[in-house]
Amino acid sequence: MRSCLQDLLVSIVSALLLMFVATPATAQAVPTATGPGATIVAGVGGSLFYSPYGQRNLGGAHLFVDVQPHWRFGVEAEARYLRLHTSEELTEKNYLAGPRVLIRSGRYQPYAKFLIGDGHIEVPFNYAHGDFLALVPGVGLDLTVNDYINIRVFDVEYQLWHDFPFGNMSPYGVSAGVSVRVTRIVRFPSGSRARS
Repeated sequence: MRSCLQDLLVSIVSALLLMFVATPATAQAVPTATGPGATIVAGVGGSLFYSPYGQRNLGGAHLFVDVQPHWRFGVEAEARYLRLHTSEELTEKNYLAGPRVLIRSGRYQPYAKFLIGDGHIEVPFNYAHGDFLALVPGVGLDLTVNDYINIRVFDVEYQLWHDFPFGNMSPYGVSAGVSVRVTRIVRFPSGSRARS
C-alpha cells in the first residue's frame, strides 16, 4: 500500500510541476486557411471601344487601380482616354469606380464589376462636349505571372450613358493590360501562432 501511495504522490507532483513550469505549446504548422491578405494593384493598358455616336471604333489607353481588402470583394477605379482611330476629332473619356468581385482565386482570376462615374464626349469639329452619368457592368480575367505582376487578359464593359441628347448612347468595348501589385506579400500569418 505504501508503494501505491508513493506512486500516486509522485504522479501528482510531476503533473503539477509540468503544469506550472512548462511553457505553453504552440502549433508547429501554419494554418491552412490563410489568404494573401489585402492587395492593391495598379495597372495600365489599351482599349478598343465601339462608339454609337458616329458609329466608330475608338482606341486609347486606360489606367486602373484595384483595391481588394478581402480576397473576394474589392473596389476598382479606372480612367480611360479614347482618342485613336478617329476622324473629326471625336474623343471619349471615362472616370469610373465601383465594386469588383473575384469569382475564383488562383493563377487565373475571373471577376465581375459594376462601375459608376463620368462619361465625357467631345463631338467632331469641337461642336459640343458633355458629361453624362455612366453605369458600367463588366467582366474580365486576370492572369497572375508572379507575386507582383498580373496580366489583364481581357476586360469587357458595356456602358450606359444616361440623358445623352442625341439618342441612346451605349459604348461597349474590350481592354487588356498589365498591372503591378503595390502591397507586400504576407507568406505566413503574424502573431504568436506563427513559426519563427
